Amino acid sequence: MDKINKINIRYEFKLEEQRSEIIDLYLDPLTLELVNGPDGDLPFWAQLDFHQCPHCPLDPSTNPFCPVAVCLVDVVKRFENVLSYDEIDLEVTTSARHVIQHTTAQRGISSLLGILFPASGCPHTSFFKPMVRFHLPLATEEDTIFRASGMFLLAQYFLKEKGAGSGLNLQGLTQIYNNMNILNINVADRLRNGACNESSVNAIILLDVFAHTMPFIIEEQLEEIRHLFAPYFSSETEKL
Repeated sequence: MDKINKINIRYEFKLEEQRSEIIDLYLDPLTLELVNGPDGDLPFWAQLDFHQCPHCPLDPSTNPFCPVAVCLVDVVKRFENVLSYDEIDLEVTTSARHVIQHTTAQRGISSLLGILFPASGCPHTSFFKPMVRFHLPLATEEDTIFRASGMFLLAQYFLKEKGAGSGLNLQGLTQIYNNMNILNINVADRLRNGACNESSVNAIILLDVFAHTMPFIIEEQLEEIRHLFAPYFSSETEKL
């Protein structure tokens, strides 16, 4: 399969002194995993047993490198001289949208990691692949809660069709985010101990702030948007 048949998402970071970093991500349309990885030898901090997550199901004997760390190699290299609070112009292009926004390096990288982590092949991040397929750059907290909850409940629908699933509750989504919280903490430690740049570390911390609070705010935030679904609550609609 050549690049023409793959999903392409382009992130262009316009930095100071007219410098730009263009990152083209190519995803397999079926597995939604990255097909273009880093070139050359991988750094020591990408080895699986270097600050390996305590809940990692992978075995270093069969998986010598951490999938998430591998997808970060190029990011760390490109932004080694960029500070997390540096202001940038970010341009993101997908087949469905073109987004341009003035933001910080940390927030732009964090948005990029929202694709890289799920597409890396890590078992704990793979649950977010549907959100990668319909990627929304620089999504707000409210955007993400709506999309993640909808994604999880749609998964329950598909499971129910197969005679499985746990019903219409969000307990499973809470566990997914708890696992992400553990992963983010350990990946940030991996980068710190690998002497990586602070903008990459802080981008992960920004992701983790959300992963850490998500289990506590899901139901509260959904309650705040309940009124948007009022048309579904009418007696006639309930018969559909």
